[in-house]
Order: sequence, then C-alpha cells, then structure tokens
Amino acid sequence: MHTRRSSAVSTDPSPGGPGSRNRRRSRRQAGTFGTLLAVAALLASACTSGGSTRSGSPAAEAALAALPQSTPAALSPYYGQKLAWRDCGVPGFQCATMRAPLDYEKPEAGDTRLAVARKKATGPGARLGSLLVNPGGPGGSAIGYLQQYAGIGYPAEVRARYDMVAVDPRGVARSEPVECLDGKQMDAYTQTDFTPDDEKETGELVEAYKGFAEGCGADAPGLLRHLSTAEAARDMDILRAALGDDKLAYVGASYGTFLGATYAGLFPDRVGRLVLDGAMDPSLPARRMNLDQTAGFETAFQAFARDCVRRRDCPLGTKANEVGRNLKAFFEKLDAQPVPAGDPDGRELGEALATTGVIAAMYDEGAWAQLRDGLSSAMQENDGSGLLVLSDSYYERDGDGRYSNLMFANAAVNCVDLPAAFSTPEEVRRALPAFEKASPVFGEGLAWATLNCAYWPVAATGEPQRIEAKGAAPIVVVGTTRDPATPYRWARALSRQLSSSRLLTYDGDGHTAYGRGSTCIDDSINAYLVRGTPPTRDKRCA
Repeated sequence: MHTRRSSAVSTDPSPGGPGSRNRRRSRRQAGTFGTLLAVAALLASACTSGGSTRSGSPAAEAALAALPQSTPAALSPYYGQKLAWRDCGVPGFQCATMRAPLDYEKPEAGDTRLAVARKKATGPGARLGSLLVNPGGPGGSAIGYLQQYAGIGYPAEVRARYDMVAVDPRGVARSEPVECLDGKQMDAYTQTDFTPDDEKETGELVEAYKGFAEGCGADAPGLLRHLSTAEAARDMDILRAALGDDKLAYVGASYGTFLGATYAGLFPDRVGRLVLDGAMDPSLPARRMNLDQTAGFETAFQAFARDCVRRRDCPLGTKANEVGRNLKAFFEKLDAQPVPAGDPDGRELGEALATTGVIAAMYDEGAWAQLRDGLSSAMQENDGSGLLVLSDSYYERDGDGRYSNLMFANAAVNCVDLPAAFSTPEEVRRALPAFEKASPVFGEGLAWATLNCAYWPVAATGEPQRIEAKGAAPIVVVGTTRDPATPYRWARALSRQLSSSRLLTYDGDGHTAYGRGSTCIDDSINAYLVRGTPPTRDKRCA
C-alpha cells in the first residue's frame, strides 16, 4: 500500500500504485502536494474494526523490541561522524552526506550514503535542537519536502526554535536511489490494465509486475535487501547523534508515522517530541492493511460525492448514491476505449490513468474542484488532459516524461517490510468480493494492485508487530476522521499500542491534519513542539 504526503496526490491504483503507503504534501501546495503514498501491496489497508492486535497474524501479537541503550563498538565510527555542511543551491539551506552501514548485522560489509539537508533555526528564542521531518511514502523525498514546504512553511515559532532537518531514507531520491524503469517503460507500466477481464489481461498484469520487479533487482540487488523501515529508523538515530542531539524531535506524516513509531520502538529512551500525523497501524499484515485502505478511499470518495452533487458542475449526477455507479461506468467505458489527452508522448486516458487521477484527488479536498473539471472534460468533451495531469502529479512524472524514483522506492520498501498480501492471481480473485464490498468503485483495482510484491526479487524481512515504546516520552498521534490513505482507526490503534501516546483527532477530510487549516490542530502541535506540552488525552478538533 502506500501512504504518503509528498508531492502530488497519493495512492495509486495502477500496477505499482494502490496499496502502498501514503502521501500528501501540505498546505495544498499547487493544489496537490499529496505526500507520499500508499503503494503497492503492502502496508496499506485493512485492519480490524478495533484496529489493533487482532490482525490475523501471530507475529502481530509480538511487540517490537528495543535495542540495547549502549552503542555497539562496530557502529561507533558511524555515531561519531561529523557532518560537513555545504551550500545546497537553495537559499537558506545547507546539505551534507551521512554514512550508515548497509547491513547493521554486518557493518564491516560496507556503507550506504544518505543525503541530509537543514535550515538553521531563525530565532528569536533559545534553539531547541533539530526537528527531523518526513513526508511519507515510502519513497517521498524528505529533503524535497523540507526545501519546498517544511523549511519555509512550518509555523514561524517552530522554525525559530529548531534547525529544520531532513534525510532522504536509503534508496530514496538523493540517497542512492533505487531505479527500476526508464520513462518510456514507466509510461507503459502506469497504463497497464489493473482490472483484468480475462486470463490474457491477467497475464499481462503479472508480466508488468514481474518486469517492474526485475528492473529494480537489476539496478540494486544488494541495496534492495536493506531498505526496510527498521533500518531507516536506525539511520535516523545515527543522524540524531551526528547532529549533537540527545533526543530525537520529529514530525512524520503518513508512512512517516510508521518510520517514527519504529524509531520509538527501537530507541524509546531517545524519544524527544514526536508527532505522528496520519498514523499507520504497524500490527497489521499486508492484506488487512490494503483492505482497510480500500475502505478509507471509499469513505473519502463518499465525502467527495456528497460535495459534488451540491455543485452545478458535478459531472457524476445529482444524487450522492449514483455518483459511484456513474464513475464506475465511466471507468468501464475508458477500459474499452481510451480518450485523447493531448499528450505529446501519445498517451491516452484509459481506465488505469483515470483511476489514478481520481484517487490522487482524494488525498486533499482542495483538489476536488480540479477533479470535477477533469471529469467533466473527459466525460463531456472527450478530453482526458485534466485527469492525466492529476495522474502525473501522483506518479511524479514531469513534462519531459521523466519520473522521480518515488514509485520504485515505494515498492522496494513495502515489499521488504511485510510479506506479500497475495502470492497468485487466484488468491486475488478469491479476495475480490471483500475488496469490492469495501469500495464498489476502487476495490477491484486496489485488490489487484496488492499482487505486485508477489514477484519481488528479494524476500521480505519484516513482520507485523505492535509498537509499545515503553518508557518513551509523550508521543502525539494524529488521526483524521475521513482520511483516505491512513484510515482513522489506524490512528486509534497506534495510540493504543504506544505506551505514552496522546491521540489528537481532526474531524475532517483529506490526508493528515497538521498545516491543513485547523487552528486547533496546529496550536496543539505547536505547543507540544515548542513548549513540550502535549495535548490533553483524546483531544478532538474540527
């Protein structure tokens, strides 16, 4: 699955998209800065109604164990390194390169190099240390998020007191990025039919997944085995030490909450002020996560439907209960006959790209007007360009046909973090009724999207686990009631697991809550970050 909060919108339902983890950017930058996503097949969706440990996986009954407080001698050179800061080429920001062991079990086997950026505290007021930020994904560039939003758009009182810092996790963006397909290959991949109607189309989808996986394996076979969230969390602790901080202060969104919670579970004694916004439930296996995320997108879509029919330009009907049927019929029409999209590379708008475009807009209600326009043009004027723009923003495809490594890293992390949701097309078919019940519009595509990790070139190293982080300082867990990518029940579940958590609820739409316009949410988080005052238990904001 995916959950992200990065640049465009997030969750992609195409063969490499749905089911991954999450994304969103913030402040609706450019209308759709979704931060990263939910990608394919892993951590995405489903949980039980209570959302906690009864996930159907015996492994989920175990809690993540803390690492020893003392630093192993073999890791001392990493913890003792000094960062050499240099100009980034972006005014106000500095960059550095940090070393981390490729394999923490065998530090002598070699290093991986991680890109780090910071913007120093602006003052006034005493400096509180460093505040790490991560927008989600997995696969979202934390440095991009820092330079384009957090370092300039976070509340002034936070930026005044903290050095704002980001590290691109291993395999992501500037940190030895995983590359799988070139632009032309990705264009073909993103247009693959992920709602196969027969054995021929099923075979084509499987071949697309295999080709994607083989491309990733050929690019970085050694690195792929060491892209887990647990390893990325250990990298953050090395960075904490290199920055000279005794405790980690951190704001993570979407998948970034899983990364932050994992850090807390491994290093509870080093937890400073942690905000986990758009929380994930680490106790869930992949299949359950994807099913829950499917239901989450349906919840968001129903909110969009209710809003759409109140507007004169809604192209999907005048009654909320007919919006889903009409959209599904439109998708089926595109499956049979794509429409022109004015794309210089010759792409047309088919079912796959259209579905991705719609899902992308579910991450942020600020994109709903853009979605209505795109749907109107495609349905009434045979012009698919508007939905194609939404889809491209989700995939981070630029005007020259180049893709960021977001989707590659997203799959790479998801597929190593949890065993695959499904192993064969037959298993997907048996699960289709449950997914289609969760979402009549998106369920079929999101179910098939979970198959991608079945063909991954390296085995998963992680398992579902509860994270308790016993002994940690108060941790703020934030959930949005109609969040499409990280359903609210996940926030409640994580809050129950973390021994020191404070649950902060945003009663609203969209993915994540901080910086989205709720004064109540922003004031609560700012007070915690700046003054160390966590919100009252179970505080609720509108």
